[in-house]
Amino acid sequence: MADTKKVNEIQKVTDNGTINFASDVIATIAGLATSEVKGVASMSGSGLADFLGRKNLTKGIKVSVEDGKVSLDASIVVVYGVKLQEVAVEVQKSISKAIETMTGLEVATVDVNIQNIVFEKEQEVPALPEETEE
Repeated sequence: MADTKKVNEIQKVTDNGTINFASDVIATIAGLATSEVKGVASMSGSGLADFLGRKNLTKGIKVSVEDGKVSLDASIVVVYGVKLQEVAVEVQKSISKAIETMTGLEVATVDVNIQNIVFEKEQEVPALPEETEE
């Protein structure tokens, strides 16, 4: 059975030495990659940062390592009307590509959990500022 564990740090051994990535770095990359996918309304999760009104880029992302490969769980909220499977597949591709490109680490799996659906609020068109005559 493979050794799967949550980690605080992920190592990549190179010819010149070792590079250590904090798991929060990997989670932040995954969170940013997810937020760029059309149809994703937000990440799902709770925490103190939400309560304090701060943006938490690691929200909804869990990172683990198995046999030297990174595995992630991403919990998302999607916009009503999108094709859920297509959004989930795009999230998987986006996360894998971002982590592999930015860190050189191999991504084994990206599991996407769709936690909720939200309805888009009607967008208010901002009023144009009135021009003043001088």
